[in-house]
Amino acid sequence: MKTIIKRTQKFSFLFNLILLFSIITGELNAQEYPVIGPGIEKPKTHSPYFIIKSDNPETDRMPLKSTNANVNIAGVIADIQLSQVYKNTGSNSLEAIYVFPASTRAAIYSMKMKIGEREIIAVIQKRESARQQYELAKQNGQTASLLEQERPNVFTMNVANILPGDLIEVELKYTELLVPESGIYEFVYPTVVGPRYNSGGENHSAENWIENPYLREGESPNYSFDINVNLNSGLPIQSLQSKSHEVSIEYKGKHKAEVSLRDKNKFQGNKDFILQYRLTGAKIASGLLLFEGEKENFFLAMIQPPKQIKAENIPPREYIFIIDVSGSMNGFPLDVSKKLLKDLIGGLKQDDMFNILLFAGSSRLYSEKSVEASRENINNAISFLENQRGGGGTELLPALKRGMSLSATEGVSRSFIISTDGYVTVEKEAFEYINKNLGNANFFPFGIGSSVNRHLIEGMAHVGRGEAFIVSNVAEAGPIAEKFRKYISRPVLTNIELQIKDFDTYDVEPSSIPDVFAERPVIVYGKWKGKAEGSIILTGYTGNERYSKTLNVPDYKAAKSNSAIKYLWAREKIRLLDDFIQVSYSHEELKEEVTALGLKYNLLTSYTSFLALDSEIRNANTISTTVRQPLPLPQGVSNYAIGGAPSNGYRKSMRIQGNYKSAPVYEMADAEMEEESEAGTYQIIEKPAEFKGGMDALEKFLKNNSGMPGETKAIVYVQFTVDADGSVKDIKILRGFDSMADKEAVRLIKLTDKMWNPAMFGKKAVKSQLIIPVKF
Repeated sequence: MKTIIKRTQKFSFLFNLILLFSIITGELNAQEYPVIGPGIEKPKTHSPYFIIKSDNPETDRMPLKSTNANVNIAGVIADIQLSQVYKNTGSNSLEAIYVFPASTRAAIYSMKMKIGEREIIAVIQKRESARQQYELAKQNGQTASLLEQERPNVFTMNVANILPGDLIEVELKYTELLVPESGIYEFVYPTVVGPRYNSGGENHSAENWIENPYLREGESPNYSFDINVNLNSGLPIQSLQSKSHEVSIEYKGKHKAEVSLRDKNKFQGNKDFILQYRLTGAKIASGLLLFEGEKENFFLAMIQPPKQIKAENIPPREYIFIIDVSGSMNGFPLDVSKKLLKDLIGGLKQDDMFNILLFAGSSRLYSEKSVEASRENINNAISFLENQRGGGGTELLPALKRGMSLSATEGVSRSFIISTDGYVTVEKEAFEYINKNLGNANFFPFGIGSSVNRHLIEGMAHVGRGEAFIVSNVAEAGPIAEKFRKYISRPVLTNIELQIKDFDTYDVEPSSIPDVFAERPVIVYGKWKGKAEGSIILTGYTGNERYSKTLNVPDYKAAKSNSAIKYLWAREKIRLLDDFIQVSYSHEELKEEVTALGLKYNLLTSYTSFLALDSEIRNANTISTTVRQPLPLPQGVSNYAIGGAPSNGYRKSMRIQGNYKSAPVYEMADAEMEEESEAGTYQIIEKPAEFKGGMDALEKFLKNNSGMPGETKAIVYVQFTVDADGSVKDIKILRGFDSMADKEAVRLIKLTDKMWNPAMFGKKAVKSQLIIPVKF
C-alpha cells in the first residue's frame, strides 16, 4: 500500500531561504503528497502542474482534438488562419480552456465558431464586458467561445457548453509582417506555451492562465497538429527550408511554393515551426506599400540600411553574462546555453572585461568584479559554467537587479548578455527595470530552446537598445555567437533620422528610430491624407560615413491587396504603447487608448476580446465541467520545469501551488486524493517522524552547524534513509548545485546521524527528502 505524508513543515533559516521537509515511507516507489503545514497560509499564486489522468469515462479531460494552421505569405505579409477543433467524447457537458501561443507581433483581427452547419461570427468587445456575457451564456446553457489575450504572444480560448458528441470548430485569423535579416526571411509559428515560473506578487496573483496542466517530458498529447504554407514571394526564390521540422516543398513557379509537414502522423506541435527563405541575388522587398481605405489611408515603408562594414580598432568592452540555470533549463537547454557561452566568452579580446552571474531561485556570481579576458580567466569561467545543472525557480528580476548593479569598469562600454528560455511572468517588470537602469549600456538577450518566450526576449532587446537572438539547438550556438560579435563590433547605422517631405502624413510609428545592429530594413508605419506624393528620406551614419536613402512616393501605387497594413499599423501602435513599458501614461489612460484601438480596428488586445455567442440554449440543465486542455512540454524541456519534478518519475501527479523561491510547495485537490493508483489507495499519515527535539531543534542545529562562511547561496535536493534507530544512511543528491554546495549539503545530513526519531513507523526505515539551502 502506498503511504503519503500529508503535512509539510517550512522553516526560515539564517540564509533567508526556505527549507521544505517531507518524509516518504519505506521501499515504495511512492507518490508524494506534501501540502501546506500547520499555521501557514496557503499561497494564492498560480503555477503550472502535471495533469492527473483519470479513467472516468464521463468527462473528456482532453477535448481539443486538432489544431491546424494555413499560412499565406504574399510579399512581406503573412496571413494565418488557425483552426481549433473541440470534440466531447464523454457524457458530461464541458467548458474547455486552451492556452496557446502566436507571434509576438500577431494582429488577430477575426474569429468565428462553427457548430455543425451553423457559423457564429465573433464580435470584438471590451474585455470585462465580453467575459461577463460569456459567463452568463455559460450559465444559461448557450454554447459560446471567448478569446482573451494574456500576453502579446499568449492567448486563452474558452469554449462553454460543449455537449456530449459535439464537434465545435473555432477559427481565428491574424496577420504579421516578415522582416528579412541579411537577406533571409523567416516565418515563425509558435506551437506551445512553455510552463511559466510565477514568483508571485500583486500583479500576477490573478493570472489563471499560468495554472495549466502539462504532460510529462516526451509524452505526446491526444490532439493533432498540422501546418501548411503557401508562399508567393513576388521575386524569384533562391532557397527555402525549415530549420525546425521535416517538410515537403512543392514549387509552383519561380516565386511560388507550397510547404507542408512531411510526416503528418508524427506529433510535431511541441516546438516553434520556423521557415526561412532567401530571394535570388539576396534581394529584399524594400520600398513603400500604400492602402487607401474608406476613411483612412495607411502606408508601410521598408528602407534597407547599408551593408555592415568591417570594424577596425574595436575598443575594449565589458560583458556581463546573466545565465538562467533554473529547472526549465535543465538538460538540453542548458547544454545549448553552455555551448553558446563558451563560444561567446572564448571569443573575447584580451583587453575586454567580463563577469558571469548564474541565477535560478537565487544567484551566484563568478567574481565580485569583472575580470580581464585572459586565457586563464576564460578557462576558469568555462569550468565554472560546465559544473552547472539546471534546477529551481526562475527569479529573473533579482538576477537583473544584481547583475545591473555591479560596479562598471571605468572608461569601458558595457553590454549585458542574458541567456534564458524566458519562462517567467514578470516581463513588464523586467522591461521597466532595464529601461530605468540601463544607462549607456546595451542589452542582448539570447532565447534558448525550441519554444522560448519571444515576448520577453524581444522586449528586453527593445528596451535595452540591443538585438534579440534565438538559439534553438547546439549547432546554432557557434554561428549565432559569431553574429553577436559582428553586431557588437559595429552597428550598421547610427544617429538615424527620418524626414518626410511633401507627403501629408500623421500617426507615424515609431516616433524615433534606434541604432540598427543587423542588416535589417528600418520599418515605418503611418497614415496619410491627400495625394500620395513627396518623399521619405532616411539618414544616418555607417561608421564615419553619412548614409542617405530616399523613397519617392509617386513610384508606388496604392492597392487593395495591402489592406492588412491597417491592422499592422494598429498592432504596432499597441505594441509600442502596451507591450513593453508605459513612461508617460497612467494605467487608465493606457487602457482607454489601447481599448479604443482594439475596438476601432477589430483587434484582440489586453483590454479587448473576441466573443462568439450562440443564441440557442443547448444545455438545458446548465451543468458542465470545466477542463483545462493539457499541453505538451516544449521539445527539450524536462520535467524539472514543473516545480523541479525529476525525470525519473519519482514524483508523480504534482500540482504546484505557487510561490517557491527556493523550494516548491505542492498540493493535490481532495477529489484527486480519492482516486486509486497502481500501488493502491492513498493513505494519509497525519504526523510525520520528527527530528529529535522537534523542528525548532532541526532549524537550530542546521543554523549552528553551517560552517561555510561564503556568500554564495544554493539549493540542494537531498534524499536519505533514516533507519529504525535514527541513524542516517544512503545519502543521495537528487538535484545538486555544484560540487562544493553538494558536499556541504551531504556534510550537514551526516551530522544529523542518530538524531531522527522514526519510531512511529515501527521497524521500517524511513526514506526522507530535504530541500536544503546551503551557504558557501
